[in-house]
Amino acid sequence: MSKPPLVLLHGVGLDHTVWEPLEAILADRFEVLAPDLPGHGAAPGVAEGVTLADLAREVAAVVPNRAHLIGFSLGALVAQHLAIHRPELVATLTSVSSVCRRTDVERAAVLDRLAVAERDLGASTSASIDRWFAGTDVAPEWVERTRATLAANDQDSFLRCYRVFATGDAEVGPDLGRISVPSLAITGQEDPGSTPEMTHRLAAAIPGCRAEVVPHTRHMLPLERPGALAAAITALIGDQIHA
Repeated sequence: MSKPPLVLLHGVGLDHTVWEPLEAILADRFEVLAPDLPGHGAAPGVAEGVTLADLAREVAAVVPNRAHLIGFSLGALVAQHLAIHRPELVATLTSVSSVCRRTDVERAAVLDRLAVAERDLGASTSASIDRWFAGTDVAPEWVERTRATLAANDQDSFLRCYRVFATGDAEVGPDLGRISVPSLAITGQEDPGSTPEMTHRLAAAIPGCRAEVVPHTRHMLPLERPGALAAAITALIGDQIHA
């Protein structure tokens, strides 16, 4: 019997390697696919004016029907877009460290971070590393691997995708109520950007979605708490298998 497909979509500025700890836990139970998003890693660059719909369309080409979709940060917005517009591809939806319907203050904050990246990419990278890892027990090797991944990005593609991340929640926000698959929204208790409030906001917007907040955890759930994330994902999927 073939294993159920599970698709992992990473965050902005990262690549598929961020999923390695989670893959190590789940690979024996699922057929895991972790593509690089357009404009990231080994994927082709993206053009000026790229939209969330553009990213989702490219990703849809490699997603098998009825896959369990797990999106992290920007990847969560892509996953939500697919659940809305390509529901035949999605068996369950897990939004990890996802923003949702940013307030004016929240949107201004992320646009400020985008402006810093446009002026000084090195300063932006350092700020991201501090925001994601300060005070955590993530292994130094992973912190440095993440820093190297950010530094290796094509600058133009990164900034174009960062703008999608900064604005894409407004694109999917009005349609979240159309998502009909079993869904989970999960984030870290101490995530300063994809906050617990946003996770509860997302769970309230998607019919039947459950919310989970992982204690004493910041933004990089796939690296900081892969065991807790794997347990939440398998619980969601298992509930559907046994329903």
